[in-house]
Amino acid sequence: MKIGIIGLGFVGLSFASVLGAKNHHVIGCDSDKTKVNKIRNGIPPFFEPKLEKTLKLALKRGLSLTDDISKIISECKLIFVTVGTPQKKDGSIDLSMVKAAVEEIGRCLRTTRNKPAIVIKSTVIPGTTLDTLLPILNKKSGKKVGMDFGLITNPEFLRESMAIDDTTNPHVVVLGGAKDKFMDLIRKFYQNLHSDVPIVVTNNQTSELIKYTNNSFLATKISFINQISNICQSIPGANVEDVARTIGLDPRIGPLFLNAGPGYGGSCLPKDVKAIINFSNKIGINPVLLDAVETVNDYQLENLLLTIKKATGTLQSKKITVLGLAFKPDTDDIRDSVAVKLVKMLLKKGAKVTVHDPKAIENAKVVFKDEVTYADSLDDALLHSYCGVIMTPWREYRSIGERHLKLMKKRIIVDSRRMLSEHRLKMRYYPIGIG
Repeated sequence: MKIGIIGLGFVGLSFASVLGAKNHHVIGCDSDKTKVNKIRNGIPPFFEPKLEKTLKLALKRGLSLTDDISKIISECKLIFVTVGTPQKKDGSIDLSMVKAAVEEIGRCLRTTRNKPAIVIKSTVIPGTTLDTLLPILNKKSGKKVGMDFGLITNPEFLRESMAIDDTTNPHVVVLGGAKDKFMDLIRKFYQNLHSDVPIVVTNNQTSELIKYTNNSFLATKISFINQISNICQSIPGANVEDVARTIGLDPRIGPLFLNAGPGYGGSCLPKDVKAIINFSNKIGINPVLLDAVETVNDYQLENLLLTIKKATGTLQSKKITVLGLAFKPDTDDIRDSVAVKLVKMLLKKGAKVTVHDPKAIENAKVVFKDEVTYADSLDDALLHSYCGVIMTPWREYRSIGERHLKLMKKRIIVDSRRMLSEHRLKMRYYPIGIG
């Protein structure tokens, strides 16, 4: 059975690579010809651990690339739509790319005898598949859902830096749609792909809501522990690490997403929380808790800036070093990164900012251009610095020691991740979450 994947971003390329590496006949499609050519040569357009190796194996075993969507519609029985749904200024999602993809699918369906299952993996708010995408397919194809094609919602739960592992061994598969032959087809596909993974079959709108509920709850856990972190910071001797570790032992709570820090960021949590807040307001529900989650997240950054100002005094013309720009380690993704927001705030205060990140510097250059100094090493980053601010918990930042501190103008470290909390170093140390 041939499988088509439309949209070769983070989700689509990870999925295509894993399936191809498992000897599935996969056709990956993207409208960006430059990206397609790059992928065809085994080069991912972004950094993700294990992706390049998996992609190269997939290209040998079963993955082919195209920028012609009609080939997928005419040949593939399962067609996954994995294009982006970025955020608008009001917090709602931009459906332009997924609508354009579905329109093209509909046009191609009109002229083919193939009867595929069309699977929406893109993150969309509840009701989108049936109220927005299905009418487009009906109009453009002139065909009938349930007979000539299936329409299924299949949200993904990938973590950046863990995409290949999460695609290979997901914690759950969620399928939303009518219980027809197309649902049977995709359920059997996933049963063969993952032998022991729970498969939840529900309707389209519930499956869409599951994705937003999942990410909103994770964001809530992060904001909760960050609120406790602020309390700890005001109590001499209190340590949020011990608090989080202990409550995480309670099986009703669990240890994941209890790492206090400067706030959540990335391509999913901020966007999805804003989207569900926007959606809730539109349907007349006041999302009080989710509003508070966002408020706490915003405050974390303000608190961090206040800590830096407290440590250094005036920021005007002082070299401040920001260590880590990616929203998490083992990725080059700086979308909605709290570190990027901090750099912008420091620049507005007149600081001379130097940045360092093992993977995200090239993406940072697109944002900051010549507004900041880019350091290739920890030594260069901390040389003559008034203050070093640890933002992303890259492993190498644990190696900061006396040799690095000697290079600094002032021995001041603000540590939003408490990476140096057990080091015995001669410095003024401000660990977020430790009183």
